[in-house]
Amino acid sequence: MTTDTSKTIYTAADLDGLDHLDSAPGEAPFVRGPYASMYTQRPWTIRQYAGFSTAEESNAFYRQALAGGQKGLSVAFDLATHRGYDSDHERVRGDVGKAGVAIDSVEDMRRLFNGISLQDVSVSMTMNGAVLPVLAAYIVAGEEQGARQAELAGTIQNDILKEFMVRNTYIYPPQPSMRIVADIIEYTAQNMPKFNSISISGYHMQEAGASLVQELAFTLADGREYVRAALAKGLDVDAFAPRLSFFFAIGMDFFAEAAKLRAARLLWSRIMAEFEPKNPKSMMLRTHCQTSGVSLQEQEPYNNIVRTAFEAMSAVLGGTQSLHTNSFDEAIALPTEMSSRIARNTQLILAHETGVTDVVDPLAGSYYVEKMTADMAEQAWALIEEVEARGGMTAAIETGWPKAQIETAAIQRQAAIDSARQVIVGVNKYQRDESDPIEVLDIDNNAVREAQVAQLRSLRDTRSTDRVDAALAALEAAARSDGNLLAATVEAMRVRATVGEVSDCLRAVFAEYDGNPSLVRGVYGAELADDPQVKTLIARITAMDSAPRLYMAKLGQDGHDRGSRVIASAFLDFGYDVQTSPLFQTPEEAAQQAIAANAQVVGVSSLAAGHKTLLPALIEALRAGGRDDMIVICGGVIPSQDYDILKAAGVAAIFGPGTNVIDAGAAVLDLVTGKIRNT
Repeated sequence: MTTDTSKTIYTAADLDGLDHLDSAPGEAPFVRGPYASMYTQRPWTIRQYAGFSTAEESNAFYRQALAGGQKGLSVAFDLATHRGYDSDHERVRGDVGKAGVAIDSVEDMRRLFNGISLQDVSVSMTMNGAVLPVLAAYIVAGEEQGARQAELAGTIQNDILKEFMVRNTYIYPPQPSMRIVADIIEYTAQNMPKFNSISISGYHMQEAGASLVQELAFTLADGREYVRAALAKGLDVDAFAPRLSFFFAIGMDFFAEAAKLRAARLLWSRIMAEFEPKNPKSMMLRTHCQTSGVSLQEQEPYNNIVRTAFEAMSAVLGGTQSLHTNSFDEAIALPTEMSSRIARNTQLILAHETGVTDVVDPLAGSYYVEKMTADMAEQAWALIEEVEARGGMTAAIETGWPKAQIETAAIQRQAAIDSARQVIVGVNKYQRDESDPIEVLDIDNNAVREAQVAQLRSLRDTRSTDRVDAALAALEAAARSDGNLLAATVEAMRVRATVGEVSDCLRAVFAEYDGNPSLVRGVYGAELADDPQVKTLIARITAMDSAPRLYMAKLGQDGHDRGSRVIASAFLDFGYDVQTSPLFQTPEEAAQQAIAANAQVVGVSSLAAGHKTLLPALIEALRAGGRDDMIVICGGVIPSQDYDILKAAGVAAIFGPGTNVIDAGAAVLDLVTGKIRNT
């Protein structure tokens, strides 16, 4: 916990000895905000994260958002692009255009920003694994619009360390991945003075279940590691540090989230002082924030509008520099235009109707918030020092330690929700029998993929193969030596190499990372050891001749594995025999491994909207392997209108967001024993 939970009142005595109270806004350690005037002269930037289907459809959405008051663009790419595959690759047939926009080449990037001047609009891009070809395609598209590289403004996420901990859209092992990060920092420092070379992200840690202290500590430890990598390239700290940016999640712990941002600025100033910068801006933490996706619920989805509004207010009171507000329907499907407009208007109302922009740091001096800021900073610093003792973040990640810490926190939180110790309105308390139906966005994955494949075919027919081959050979040579990888990739994308071709070139040099860490065991069971439902479930399984066998699969390129790993860990504690798949399986690979494991049940976690393609393909592969008796279940972000389609394909049970894990364990056991009930 970040404060003494036995206290219900705070007084001036709680502020004794807190050194950070003496600083003004815009002064180190920047607890009260990085700028002296904060929002009184200019509000935070409204930067909605969006992208879906084709470049043309995303372009239309961006232009509408800019016309509606959005100040910058934040691009979501599909999982095929994230993982460095072209849209015609067999491994991504369920992912193209689903959780973001499909980008295969400079031509797609040109279509994405058609009619949007990259000289005038700041662009943030969430990209890590395939960061080199995607950033290079953006640079070339800007040049072909007439913009000089020095005029391009925005941010590339380029934060690979957190991918190894939580989000998993990595491609290469940690060491060469860190080289890519450093090369991008070097290139942008030399050529793109308006562009932020990295956005160090805690968002995905909290979404994966990290506590606020873990999110704060691991994010800043990642930042320290990136600074060291850039310095190892011979860069002066003041040449790049002022353009490092951060990205935090904002959940429902209202005051703690605001305190977290204040503590982040305090600790980053302390960390950067180690490197002796001469420019005060090198010690200044600037951050983008996004309201929580995990806090959104499938049950009574209109409640999510209220949740998002509270989270947005918390981010603003904490002093964020830009903000994305999630749409209320994102626990169910991709957001519609209407739900996105409500999310954007939430920020406009906050900025123009609530008075929060009238004064700098309105929480300053709060006994509770100031004490919480100090406590959180102290606890996070202890965790940062533990990372240091393990050799720094790269070394710690290679052992799997941070990921295990986050998974333990995620399991503890799930147990608290399942036991109703943590109340979620409409989920484990104040439930209604039915939720109001809402319209959801459905992307025709097959149509998007066909369009992308046709454009790829046309590109390959019209480009110069010799020039592409020469540019890729130069990229490979740079990778095998110490050449700057972004510089070489820009030249490859300029002659119309594709995202997949660049990524495959680097795979040949660096290899592909395969991470499948051990499951955390014993945490869920210990948290609910006295729960009568858990005791009953364990007794039922113990009485069986053999434990029921569950194979947990992740299909396609979706690396978000919080749900599947929490379920797998809890089911182990119930007494199930659980095996987990590697990430990024095809349906055929999952079927082969499930058959080899002699599983009775295959569980599939789907968060990236590929379920209508991937689940039927899995069931067909099981049938082809002679195991049409195997029970297939699924869970995750699946709209209720897709349930009948999946059940007709052979899915036995579907567990949506907010499902009680104990209930799921009992329901699966009913399926195994033949005591089937309505799920």
